[in-house]
Amino acid sequence: MLKFSKKVDIILPNYNSSLYLEETINSIIRQNYKNWKLIIVDDASNNETKDILKKYSKLKKIKTYMLKKNHGAGYCRNYAIKRSKSPYLAFIDSDDLWKKNKLKNQISYMEKNNYQFTYTCYKTFGLGKKKLITPPSKLNFFNFIHNTSIGTSTMMVKRKAINQIKFTNSKVCEDFYFKCKILKKVGYAYNLKQYLTKYRIRKNSLQSNNLKNFYWIWKINRDYNKLNFFSNLISILCITFNSLKKDGGKNIF
Repeated sequence: MLKFSKKVDIILPNYNSSLYLEETINSIIRQNYKNWKLIIVDDASNNETKDILKKYSKLKKIKTYMLKKNHGAGYCRNYAIKRSKSPYLAFIDSDDLWKKNKLKNQISYMEKNNYQFTYTCYKTFGLGKKKLITPPSKLNFFNFIHNTSIGTSTMMVKRKAINQIKFTNSKVCEDFYFKCKILKKVGYAYNLKQYLTKYRIRKNSLQSNNLKNFYWIWKINRDYNKLNFFSNLISILCITFNSLKKDGGKNIF
């Protein structure tokens, strides 16, 4: 049986998610792996959201930081990572959910195999769109830029894999950039092949804006990944095809 010896810091950026935030936090509290700390960075939300956070901030295992100005999810995640200390880091968006054995199974898998970067299968829900998404069993950088199926709320990384790696401060596709950088460093990310995460689809979510997503992926591929025009075009076409196969599922960038 896995001992609760390895602590994990959970990074949660939040902005005006009052409709879903409590459900998300409760899915973390219900984890059967108990050695965790939740770091919430609120991105200048409205008062209703702040009232929810105030209630949960009374819990010893939850630390909340309230920003006075809106910066975007990438900035919030960097802010939280800088203040975290645990050997493992997990990420969740403020409208997504974890099954109760998510942390336990994922840490056990990483400890057993000495993996630095892992992710899980997930189900989409919301707007009548329910589908089980099963990403490839492992992905390297080249695979990933053609199949962006590592959901941010599914991934867990060892701190040593991150080092000085940061999310971009842009408000779109900041996690695509982050995953590219980690994969370039560690080589591969591995799938537990277990459904442990639920991704909520919302009408006004940033992930639903495909044109903007593809523009930023193109820009990141060109400026950071140093892809030429042809390679960048192939990457965008493959990502588009894989997104269509998800039947309108939440695009994971």
